[in-house]
Amino acid sequence: MIRSVLVASGSCIPDLIVSNEDFSATRFFSATGTLIEQAPAITLERFQAITGIRERRYARPEQNASDLGWLAADETLLSSGIDRESLDYIIVAHNFGDVAEGSNRVDLVPSLASRIKARLGIQNPNCVAYDLAFGCPGWLEALIQANYYIRSGDARRCLVIGTETLSRVVDPHDRDTMLFSDGSGAVILEASTADNVGILAHHTQTYAYEYAGLLSMGKSYAPTQSESPDRFMKMQGRKLYEFALQHVPMVVKTALDKAQVPLTQVKKVLLHQANEKMDVAILQRLFQLYGEASPNLDLMPMTIGWLGNSSVATLPTLIDLLQKEQLADHRLEAGDLVVLASVGAGMNINAVVYQY
Repeated sequence: MIRSVLVASGSCIPDLIVSNEDFSATRFFSATGTLIEQAPAITLERFQAITGIRERRYARPEQNASDLGWLAADETLLSSGIDRESLDYIIVAHNFGDVAEGSNRVDLVPSLASRIKARLGIQNPNCVAYDLAFGCPGWLEALIQANYYIRSGDARRCLVIGTETLSRVVDPHDRDTMLFSDGSGAVILEASTADNVGILAHHTQTYAYEYAGLLSMGKSYAPTQSESPDRFMKMQGRKLYEFALQHVPMVVKTALDKAQVPLTQVKKVLLHQANEKMDVAILQRLFQLYGEASPNLDLMPMTIGWLGNSSVATLPTLIDLLQKEQLADHRLEAGDLVVLASVGAGMNINAVVYQY
């Protein structure tokens, strides 16, 4: 049986650090355009208590999402020694394409995948490059697609990239701005005939009928910007939180059931880093589904505290940091069973069961 195995990883963590205190002079407004007069120190304290975020990373002004994606991909190829001309697919997950500093305009032609392939210097026309827009679960869905190509015999090696510059599409007058960040991560998935290794199962759902509007684009909350044509990412935070708690654990359980893996054998649960409080609640709800006691939170490595929510980049960056042993007290060993899961705009949810 052919399985899909992670053989290389890389990431681009921008070096521009933006702390919570950098927002202390920002004037935030509610969705109705009312100035939020709460003391900045209280706003920032409550924000960190709920989200776990103390700082985030932004791309440099001259960098776009495709630049970050190229850096992550190039690191993946150079560190592994894999011949880049041997790639069969390059799949790039993102949500907004390239958005130049100060423009708030989406640039999608040519695709980010084509831009990255050209910059990598890959000449092989049989290396197919395309983009995938699937909300925050986009990178994991791209991994699932690559797995299908490999399992079908259509591909031997796939480069899967998640890259985003969310700092370019957030409303500076909306407190949710503090959630989001920039970054990129990449992996190479390769065909293997080894037993009990690689992707064992996956599951994906889309709840569009009732929940498509939980994440959307809208006007700035600032009254002075009401006539501006610019649109920014908007989120119904409380409803999204409730949606995630209700549905994500069941998607994870379905994937585990497909793989015939009991929860007690899982060594790591890698969740999309959207909100620390929400991720902890999702993990607890997952354990409740199995009638298990409250989980040891060491099962779930977190990077949101210093990286923020970089959407499609969070999971591949987390994987790269784990595989390179750059997260304190977290290690991956041969035979370890890992669950990856994400939730985001659409509303989309997916989960993958993987064995190292």
